[in-house]
Amino acid sequence: MHGVNLGTLLRTCDAVGSCLAVPRLPWVPEALGKGNTLRSGGCVHWVRPLRWLEERRAAGDQVLGVELAEEAIRLADLPMARRPTVVVLGHEREGIPPEALDLLDAVVEIPMIGTGASLNVAVAGSLVVYKLAGFS
Repeated sequence: MHGVNLGTLLRTCDAVGSCLAVPRLPWVPEALGKGNTLRSGGCVHWVRPLRWLEERRAAGDQVLGVELAEEAIRLADLPMARRPTVVVLGHEREGIPPEALDLLDAVVEIPMIGTGASLNVAVAGSLVVYKLAGFS
């Protein structure tokens, strides 16, 4: 999520009242600043992704991945979240790492008819969190 994607996604999270959980990697702080138009930093949690996902599931949160999969829920059919929900976004080319796929409760797919294989993570994440928040 280099470039403006991470900052844009942070802005979307703020708009729906959610937080962004990110790994502490060298490029992340700079990427958070790009595309973020918030006056304050926004709600960011620095996490160890796999451990954090395990903790969230143990706490009863729903964990959804945005990925192409056979039994995926189409975005249009995704209901509004009724409990705390984590949305896992993978790399734009490689997707969600296999070790994280085992921690998902369900997968959401965003159907596309164009020639691209996927949307960038800021767009995909924004579509899903707006739908979960009940704004669409």
